[in-house]
Amino acid sequence: MGRSGFYHSKKYEITNIVDRVGGGDSFSAGLIFGLLEYPDDEAYALEFATAASCLKHSIPGDFNLTKRSEVENLCKGDGSGRVQR
Repeated sequence: MGRSGFYHSKKYEITNIVDRVGGGDSFSAGLIFGLLEYPDDEAYALEFATAASCLKHSIPGDFNLTKRSEVENLCKGDGSGRVQR
């Protein structure tokens, strides 16, 4: 529970799942990063973590190789769910 209650992230539909391994680790790392980078916006920190985890599903292997800008683009509504390379 956050300082001001519970938070819910958007629902992302990622259709091109390549590898599910590392999704939980990506969420945890994204949440830690989000809370450190946006300490006054817990809702956005959760959104960042969820988007990072979703993007990880499009990358083979257990490392999330996305860029911060790619995660932020998905948070802002770029619903493609694809990593831009």
